[in-house]
Amino acid sequence: MLREADIIVTARHEGRLIGVSRALSDFSYCCYLSDLAVDASYQRRGIGKRLIEETRANAGLEVTLVLLSAPAAEGYYPKIGMKKHESCWTIARSK
Repeated sequence: MLREADIIVTARHEGRLIGVSRALSDFSYCCYLSDLAVDASYQRRGIGKRLIEETRANAGLEVTLVLLSAPAAEGYYPKIGMKKHESCWTIARSK
């Protein structure tokens, strides 16, 4: 997962990993932010928002950033200015 990612952004506190963003991008049209995680004890400090901003800056501001939210995090993204997109379809991965 890490080796094939196009963009990895991390947040650290005193050398300890506290947040990560992992994305796949063509650096032209779209960037899929596949993973965003912040240590629970560091949440609500703007770290997730900053990870997204840095990911977007690395992909290019002209690139559309796409993210599929975990159900528990759905309320977070509108709070930081992301817009919900209604036309998304998936095929679940094989087990």
